[in-house]
Amino acid sequence: MTRTYVETFDSGPGGWIGWHSNVLGAQPLELVDGAVVSRSPWWIDYNHAPPGGGYLHLLFVLYTRLNAERYEAIGGPNRFVRGGFPTDFTGAKLTARLKTTLEARGAQLVLLAQARVGHTYVNYVLMGQPFAITHDWSEQTIELVPDPRQWKCLGTRHDRADSYGWGEIADVLRDLNNDIIFVLHPLDVVPAEPVDGNPHLLKAGEDYKVDLSRLPEGTVMLDTVRIEFQTE
Repeated sequence: MTRTYVETFDSGPGGWIGWHSNVLGAQPLELVDGAVVSRSPWWIDYNHAPPGGGYLHLLFVLYTRLNAERYEAIGGPNRFVRGGFPTDFTGAKLTARLKTTLEARGAQLVLLAQARVGHTYVNYVLMGQPFAITHDWSEQTIELVPDPRQWKCLGTRHDRADSYGWGEIADVLRDLNNDIIFVLHPLDVVPAEPVDGNPHLLKAGEDYKVDLSRLPEGTVMLDTVRIEFQTE
């Protein structure tokens, strides 16, 4: 048996949000003809800078349980949480209808899964099943299987171990209690001018300017998200 969550954005963002930065937090998503839109330039998420798994652009965020209520003022009623959908994403099939005008510059459009496991948040990106970057509408399906060969754990930068950590993808999918995010990863983050020491110890885009010509540019539009959960 399956249970299916569907968001078409025809009645608003349904709890989905964008992200300004660590400093400014969440932002409302732009709505165009029943789709949500994310446009460059995007904030550089440096929370997982090396020795973590690397930098990200955050495009579309849906809180699945923890912290969901606090963002409803920005994203509207969270239809995932209010619909009582499960947080066990093991084996779930996620289908997205999307199109882009994206110059990816080496990045891939992938799903990030973030769960609180113990005392820290564990983040994984599904690098084994990237979404194709298409200029026309396309419907693409990924399957969230707990196969560690398909996932990349992002861990944490040198000074965020109090918040982020390492763990097993099976544990994250079993109770994906924080959020799912469409992200661009990896990013080629290079200082625009020389900096003293290791730039990964600094906050890209805040402590130093980055070379924007190396980063993705354009727009991504998301029209529909469907998640088919596996239930007994």
